[in-house]
Amino acid sequence: MQFTSDQRLDDGVRERAFILGEIPGILWTPESAPAPAPAPLILLGHPPLGLRKMYPRLVGRARDAAAEGFATATIELPGSGDRPRWPATEQARADLRRVMEAGEPVTDEIVDALVLPLVDKAVPEWQAALDALLSLPEIGGPVGYSGGVISIGVRLASVEPRVSAAVLFAGSLVPRAVVEEARRLTLPLHVLLQWDDEGNDRQAALDLFDAFGSKEKTLHANMGGHAGVPQFAGDAANQFFARHLK
Repeated sequence: MQFTSDQRLDDGVRERAFILGEIPGILWTPESAPAPAPAPLILLGHPPLGLRKMYPRLVGRARDAAAEGFATATIELPGSGDRPRWPATEQARADLRRVMEAGEPVTDEIVDALVLPLVDKAVPEWQAALDALLSLPEIGGPVGYSGGVISIGVRLASVEPRVSAAVLFAGSLVPRAVVEEARRLTLPLHVLLQWDDEGNDRQAALDLFDAFGSKEKTLHANMGGHAGVPQFAGDAANQFFARHLK
């Protein structure tokens, strides 16, 4: 990991951009870190739209988490931002747009082609980032995961024992193989669902929540579209992490 920039935001949160191999990322730490103790870490997941586009929402989540004493970090997903594109994934996105515009059902084959290669590549990259982040003196455990892509969150939670709690942003394009992985999860889960999300199938999101095997799982549903998540929903997610990471 090599840091490429270092700045203090206006609320004292320290923001550092880094490169891990070919993967760009950002680390935010609260003003008090590393004293009196290393901060718990939350990994901030996001859709594959590129860090530049997602930055305003990510830094907002990072600031809120820092106010609760958490460090946060994120990385650029495969095929996003300035990273090389995947022709097969681009074709799967085109197929998805075509069937949705035609009002046709989205097949399992399209979902698998779109999501599984991303999950297979992104999760080991998240694990490599976690290795590097936990080697820093200002970062400690335990670790949480917050955000989407929900299939990435499910896979990471199922294979990475250092992730001890997760806040997942509901999504409906979930391969059947990932649903089976969800049945085996045991860590505490807090799932955020926008009831009127124009880009997700609500029933599919509810079915996935039902499939989660965790004994402690909470569904926090709010009226509104994809970008209408209320502030108090974010506050509830931070309270969830305060219970499980402190």
